[in-house]
Amino acid sequence: MNTYYVNDESFKNSKLYKDYIKDNPSTGFLKIRAYTANEAIPIKGVNITITKQIEDNTIIFYNGFTDESGIIEKIPLPAPKLDSNNLESPNYTKYNITAIYNNETKKYIVNMYENIYVTQTINIIPNMNMEVSNGN
Repeated sequence: MNTYYVNDESFKNSKLYKDYIKDNPSTGFLKIRAYTANEAIPIKGVNITITKQIEDNTIIFYNGFTDESGIIEKIPLPAPKLDSNNLESPNYTKYNITAIYNNETKKYIVNMYENIYVTQTINIIPNMNMEVSNGN
């Protein structure tokens, strides 16, 4: 099994990536919201990685950290074109989200659609040593 970063030029020129983009020529956007205390307190510094398994390969589409508002805005991800003749069950692509904070790992799966802004909330379990942001 190999791991590739989507921004690596050699990967972008690979047949694997070109075939994937042919099937997912559009873009959807993902917003991450990391909170604790029933979404009352935002969590800064949650490490977010977005991946996709393609054949025996792991493709890393995004890696970063939430800001002081517990948010990462508008992450672009490849998505298939919507079929206007079949809007009852639209085409989508699944991505894996891994969130890590204070040795706690959470995993999520998100469906991405063409031109749709999807929000994924990451619920962090509070602990006594947790640093929280008051949004300032």
